[in-house]
Amino acid sequence: MQHELDRTSNHTRFIGERLIVGVVVSAPLGPVGVLCIQRTLNKGRWYGFVTGLGAALSDIGYALITGYGMSFMDDFLAKNQVLLQIIGSVMLFFFGIYTFRSNPVQSIRPVSSTPGSYLHNFVTAFFVTLSNPLIIFLFIGLFARFSFVMPGSPIGFQLVGYLAIVLGALLWWFGITYFVNKVRTRFNLRGIWILNRVIGIVVMLISAAGFIYTILGKTMY
Repeated sequence: MQHELDRTSNHTRFIGERLIVGVVVSAPLGPVGVLCIQRTLNKGRWYGFVTGLGAALSDIGYALITGYGMSFMDDFLAKNQVLLQIIGSVMLFFFGIYTFRSNPVQSIRPVSSTPGSYLHNFVTAFFVTLSNPLIIFLFIGLFARFSFVMPGSPIGFQLVGYLAIVLGALLWWFGITYFVNKVRTRFNLRGIWILNRVIGIVVMLISAAGFIYTILGKTMY
């Protein structure tokens, strides 16, 4: 009975961590995040959400590349799991600082007044995200922090992990478009700046909590 409870708890934690990966990758308001907000305000919520879908598809492509590359380091990952978690937490903390200090308003570009098709909005967002391969370094930090690549894990288990990342990304884009659409009459450039700062703080808190959890776990065991 206890074994079943432990396994259920581990599976729940596994899914939860992958959902966090999807949210953290999507949340910072870079060019595609600002584009999503602009389209939500100017064209409607679902145009903004479709923009997020395009970004999520590009992100999962980079996630697959990162995971595949790290899978060639099975022995190193197995022997240095704690060290990698610490390094991943530090990388995420600095990414949070970068997000906090960045000004997403500078990414604002004129948006066409004509809505266009959903497919057009999806494809343009996909290529905007694809044009930033530096996202791989964020995935490396996240994968190291959450021990995403586990040597010897079955393919189905890994697939569930990637699907959870997609779900986390979709939950973010669904939530942010819903929020922006609800406050559209009061949402301005300052709102984008404040939201990005809040995201940066949350990322720093997550990374700091992960760092402390890893250190305490190392000292306890």
